Amino acid sequence: MPKPGITTKENTEFALRGINHLALVCKDMQRTVDFYSGVLGMPLVKTIELPRGMGQHFFFDIGNGDSLAFFWFPEAPGAVPGIASAAHMPGDGEILTAHGSMNHVAFDVPAERFEEYVAKLQEKGIRTSPILNHDNSPTGVAREVTDDVFVRSVYFMDPDGILLEFACWTKVFDESDIRHKPATAADAATWEANSLAPA
Repeated sequence: MPKPGITTKENTEFALRGINHLALVCKDMQRTVDFYSGVLGMPLVKTIELPRGMGQHFFFDIGNGDSLAFFWFPEAPGAVPGIASAAHMPGDGEILTAHGSMNHVAFDVPAERFEEYVAKLQEKGIRTSPILNHDNSPTGVAREVTDDVFVRSVYFMDPDGILLEFACWTKVFDESDIRHKPATAADAATWEANSLAPA
């Protein structure tokens, strides 16, 4: 049986095996190591000093052969929440980010340990969002776990304001899960006008 959230469809173009690494930028590499290794328990597996004094590049093992990497550039511009990264967690405010930005990183966790992990984050002093049971309802979230819930999520932020998520799939996707026509850049004005119209 496939892992929840995963279909049995194959990529016929490339033999992709997941994420090799996702590279982000931090302000303070020691603080980043303290958070990702010390708080979240991710082993630091590789450190690189970049040539010509450009900075550092560190890699953390996030499981399943995948890595999360961070650059530290001494001359990097400051963070721009609400443009380059989410300014808030879901439920706290706007999560809008700019084209080409990285909105958040979701780490896959076992469904049977999800609530335990939420409590563990909170015990470590990490402020989390409420648990969100994402479903296909008009609001996109259910109060309780139902047969329609496809993923459970909790959000939190790292010391640089990078939005992170612990997520667990709760069902296997099939053809019925592809229901929407992709929006285009030309749809933006109509989309915004419809969202502002009174219900």
